[in-house]
Amino acid sequence: MQPTKVTLYDTTLRDGTQGEGVSLSCDDKLRIARRLDEFGMAYIEGGWPGSNPKDIEFFDRAQTELSLKHARLTAFGSTCKAGIDPADDEQVQLLIRANTPAVTIFGKTWDLHVTEVLRTTLDENLRMIRETVRFLKRHGKEVVYDAEHFFDGYRANPEYALSTLKAAIIGGADSVVLCDTNGGSLPWQVGEAVDTVFQEVLGQESPLAPRPPQLAHITVGMHAHNDSETGVANTLEAVRHGCTQVQGTVNGYGERCGNANMISIIPDLQLKMGYDCVPDENLRELVELSRYVSEMANLNPDSHQPFVGQSAFAHKGGTHVNAVVKYVMSYQHIDPALIGNETRVLVSELSGKDNIASKRREFGLDGLSKEEERRILQQIKELENAGFAFESAEASVDLMLRRARPGYEQPFEMIDYTAAVEHRAGRGMFSEATVKVRVGERIFHEVAEGNGPVNALNRALRKAIMPFYPR
Repeated sequence: MQPTKVTLYDTTLRDGTQGEGVSLSCDDKLRIARRLDEFGMAYIEGGWPGSNPKDIEFFDRAQTELSLKHARLTAFGSTCKAGIDPADDEQVQLLIRANTPAVTIFGKTWDLHVTEVLRTTLDENLRMIRETVRFLKRHGKEVVYDAEHFFDGYRANPEYALSTLKAAIIGGADSVVLCDTNGGSLPWQVGEAVDTVFQEVLGQESPLAPRPPQLAHITVGMHAHNDSETGVANTLEAVRHGCTQVQGTVNGYGERCGNANMISIIPDLQLKMGYDCVPDENLRELVELSRYVSEMANLNPDSHQPFVGQSAFAHKGGTHVNAVVKYVMSYQHIDPALIGNETRVLVSELSGKDNIASKRREFGLDGLSKEEERRILQQIKELENAGFAFESAEASVDLMLRRARPGYEQPFEMIDYTAAVEHRAGRGMFSEATVKVRVGERIFHEVAEGNGPVNALNRALRKAIMPFYPR
């Protein structure tokens, strides 16, 4: 029977923080873990307790400060070192002391890494994998085995790459995860390799065929990187070929070009491929989750990010807007409300009359004739030709529409203003602004200081008009 459930394994707090410019405090990591749990992630990889003091602190604090309702917290580490028993390996002991219900370890799959990086034998590497998994299982841990460089290793020496997975399973691994660590694989390469894993390692002749009973419980997962811009595509292809666990990071944060973007993987699997990942009401929080994590990481949200970006469902060209007004799905691949986004219509020199009419409705304005809308459209085109830009100045469009309505009365008139930046003894640098404003028949002069000339002008103008327009 074809699986309908895909398990989400989030590694934002570990692999995501390896991205250049991504830095999270321990408090940040705890907050994000809670939010990931609320969203419905099944596993949250908290960090590598053997690599840095922050991750040790995180797991220490998690034991008393983190009460997860849905997810299993996971500590990450490596197999024991060559020639050492896992019980004598300090890094493995730290995984036990992290006191998480699940532990993820990575091991070498590519024979080149075994001989040239670890500088050990292929057989010793198999022992390291098998015995580390076995040691962790004896301590009651659920064990996820990440087969590092699996696809590179499979292309170089398929027999050995598959033998590393078998070693993990013999040791008692609950899951084996196929990692495209360098991000160099293409979807058809992933699909072919995954098929071989199910056939040669799990004894499953086809995705719908039964496995031997002793292997029926093994989960196969996919961990992709985005160096070839195929991280999400490779993950989806792995699921098509039988993988039921996907690893990724929020917003695709991660080393080099990033990890597979969980924010794209989830709606692709759930809305397009029919898999069950999270409840529908949680899926509607996808935009909020993306922006929450970017805020915690002190990174600007990517406005062009698929699904959740501000521009993901934005329509600018007049022809497109004309079609969207008639049938909203004519230029949208999904209903944006399903993931918490919205359709947006932009105004620019490429606009048509439907762009203006759409903005008028958005602002709740009526009483404008078609001729007035055409006049405003022409005015915008001329201003953009002169160098103005209205895409990010929607308030200016709002004002233009309001001024064109019948019976419009100017609420106030700015007669003149001055703004200055000065340096005075004992005060340092400061800004001061003076405004002269007419409201009705009365004229007001106001002065204000501010953090820069624009802020000073804003404060002075507000002082003048707030008595008349308190909201």
